[in-house]
Amino acid sequence: MSNQKAVLGRIGIWAGHLDNYPAATLRSAARTIEDLGYGTLWFPETTGREAMAQAAILLSATQRIVVAAGAADIYARDAVTTAAAQRTLDEAYPGRFLLGLWESHPSLAEDVRGHRFGPPVTTMRTYLDAMDAAPFRMPTASARPRRVLAALGPEMLTLAGERAWGAHPLGLPVAHTANARAVLGPDALLAVAQLVILDPTRSNLAELARSYAAATVPNRRPLLRELGFEEAEIDSLSDRLVNAIVACGTVDEIAQRVGQHLDAGADHVSLYVVTPTPETPPLPQWRELAAQLSVG
Repeated sequence: MSNQKAVLGRIGIWAGHLDNYPAATLRSAARTIEDLGYGTLWFPETTGREAMAQAAILLSATQRIVVAAGAADIYARDAVTTAAAQRTLDEAYPGRFLLGLWESHPSLAEDVRGHRFGPPVTTMRTYLDAMDAAPFRMPTASARPRRVLAALGPEMLTLAGERAWGAHPLGLPVAHTANARAVLGPDALLAVAQLVILDPTRSNLAELARSYAAATVPNRRPLLRELGFEEAEIDSLSDRLVNAIVACGTVDEIAQRVGQHLDAGADHVSLYVVTPTPETPPLPQWRELAAQLSVG
């Protein structure tokens, strides 16, 4: 891993439910993740807190950890505003903020935000052009800060390799990591988010695993077919498919999946730990995983 990539650490936390926590709990959870030694705290943006404001809360509550707005919605802010917000946070917390951009979903862009949803790759490219052309007149502005794309398919991955630091796919099997590395080439960052259920019995939370797999499948169906899953498996959410998307089991089994992603070409793996109580931070699971994995 290059020195630049090393700033993220090998393992981070994808905190997909931060919007469920009150602000005080949010700050406490961020400090816990940092104290446990994880390198990066990732979070998404949908209809909860605004991504840049949330990043500022998390950065102000911590001292070392990289905070990554892993899926900042490009329909939530115009490109000039996003560029200004990114540079503002980068100036205030040098090297600790990472902007991840997401092309959104048609229903979220149109029904919730009131925009016309455009072709994802073309729209993202235009957005990046506008970000790069945006003015920023702060007196201590530094070199252009880093960004990544929440890229899944080959065209968006190619764009991530050309116009960003790299990519951070979520909700796909290890085989996709190898494909993504091949598209990105050897130098771009590949930060993979892995859904995780810490369940030594591998049965108590089977339906939870299935529900999270089901939520990821609609936008990934063509990719899953390319990875060798039959339509019947995708439609029925076969055990093979669920197990490929959600790492479920003991800490050792979770560690094995992380190792598989790293061996397939990932530079960094973030753990999206899910439980039956998403309104509560999964502190015991974060602690147990940190104790067993080399998270730094």
